[in-house]
Amino acid sequence: MYQAVTRGIRITVEPQFVEDQSTPDEGYFFWSYTVDIANESQDAVQLTSRYWQITDSDGRSEEVRGPGVVGQTPSIPPGESFTYTSGCPLATPSGIMSGSYKMATEEGDVFDAVVPAFSLDCDYAVRTVN
Repeated sequence: MYQAVTRGIRITVEPQFVEDQSTPDEGYFFWSYTVDIANESQDAVQLTSRYWQITDSDGRSEEVRGPGVVGQTPSIPPGESFTYTSGCPLATPSGIMSGSYKMATEEGDVFDAVVPAFSLDCDYAVRTVN
């Protein structure tokens, strides 16, 4: 489990390799990840957009930007949370994701809540020790 807190917004991510949706012999590896966004601040916030940087173990990197998450732009009152699950395919058996969510308060203050970098690893990944 990976966590980061920005201005009272606690983001927790739990990735999981999905073997039955992966075809390693064809270079297709799929992960799901569950994100919990807990509002520990005093202000209601709305998640308006997302930014992801996804990098596979060969160093190929992709940036993804878009409105909301899973088709929603949730408002999260103080003391409440929003949880969703999404997925990510890679051409390699490991990689890393990081990013941020654009949040807006009811007063119009806009800030980026950091999504912690999280590792995408499966049993097919070759491990090396440096």
